[in-house]
Amino acid sequence: MARQEGRKAGRQEAKAGRQRRQEAQAERQQGPFCLPAFLPLITAFLLFSLSALPAIAQAPSFKSGSAELVVLPVVVTDKQGRFVSDLTTEQFAVFDNGRRMPIEFFTNEDTPVTIGLVVDASGSMRSKIGEVVAATLAFAKSSNPNDELFAVRFNDDVQSAVGDAPFLLASDVGRLESAMTSVRPDGRTALYDGVMMALEHLTRGSRSRKVLVVISDGGDNASTATLDDALKRARDSNAAIYTVGIYDENDIDRNPRVLKELAHTTGGERYLPRSPGDLLRVCNQIAREIRSGYTIGYVPPDHDGAYHRVRVVLDAQPRKLNVRTRPGYFAAGRTAQP
Repeated sequence: MARQEGRKAGRQEAKAGRQRRQEAQAERQQGPFCLPAFLPLITAFLLFSLSALPAIAQAPSFKSGSAELVVLPVVVTDKQGRFVSDLTTEQFAVFDNGRRMPIEFFTNEDTPVTIGLVVDASGSMRSKIGEVVAATLAFAKSSNPNDELFAVRFNDDVQSAVGDAPFLLASDVGRLESAMTSVRPDGRTALYDGVMMALEHLTRGSRSRKVLVVISDGGDNASTATLDDALKRARDSNAAIYTVGIYDENDIDRNPRVLKELAHTTGGERYLPRSPGDLLRVCNQIAREIRSGYTIGYVPPDHDGAYHRVRVVLDAQPRKLNVRTRPGYFAAGRTAQP
């Protein structure tokens, strides 16, 4: 009898042990800390969290392609020339070859840009180089501190003015001052080559908006490139070019027309300061304009390789405002079908 009761107790204990092991296994498979069971909830949570974050705009290229945007730098001023920076997307209309286009990207924030300073270091600038250094430093101080800056100087050839550093931050005024004060004006003028090199260097910048500031008398007597080469390269870029003409009235090499063409081709502006004080004011104004402008992007209607004329207007404005942008762009060509 005792043996029977012992065997019965043993069977019950074994049964209870199997039951405990099954429950433990089920808990490991279905318990509250089981990762496979919670993957759907985790995925849903991540998707919800990501959708709640603000959208991050991609850095579009002005050269339009199948998945790219046409990007326009837009400046709006009132009748007194003051910048107007509080307009909304709905107040703008964009026309591409006369066809109204939906706006896909819009910002009026003071976002950092990549800026190239293109400085004439030919012999004709000897008496003005001090003014140029002061103006470039004033420009940097008025810029967004996180702007990427580089500088090239041109005379008989074109060289970086900041040594081996591809870019400086606008806040690093000390290094920019050291670079600019080392420029020694001499020789002839290779303006077009300087613009070409600076436009190429701009493509290495990490900021989506690109700007060149060219300080020169507009003359050229040493470039390999032609004015047409420089204008074509400028149209193909996404850069706005601001030109600052400094020269004496007896400067036989001066060419303000070239400075105007470079600026207006890209939606920038030409300035002709008449005094050192005026030069400082102009450079501060350019920095403020860059920080006060709009960036508008839209999907190009065609990939025909042709030049497209662009017009940006304001809808139903009660006040008279002036809108400036680049006049057009070259569309990307059609890709061959497999």
